[in-house]
Amino acid sequence: MSLYAAIDLHSNNGVLSIIDENDRVQYEHRLPNELPRVLAALEPFRSQLTAVAVESTYNWYWLVDGLNDHGYRTCLFNTTAVPQYAGLKHGNDHRASRAAAK
Repeated sequence: MSLYAAIDLHSNNGVLSIIDENDRVQYEHRLPNELPRVLAALEPFRSQLTAVAVESTYNWYWLVDGLNDHGYRTCLFNTTAVPQYAGLKHGNDHRASRAAAK
């Protein structure tokens, strides 16, 4: 089974969502912006993860660099360019993270 992860990144925390190929949430938590905590959350799913999408906010570089250094395939996403974000203006961080993982 393939899994897809995304992190809705903020200044001091991010919401990590991991969904399967049927859009079922396998993991979803708000985590502090600490690389060891993010890596620990991803580790149980590592072998099945296709990639980790990271919101391209002003502070993305530390996370992408850290994930890449630990062998994760990463990609940046711009929320204004992702069609799944249409209509999420009044959503929450968890919904946003799930939409980005798709």
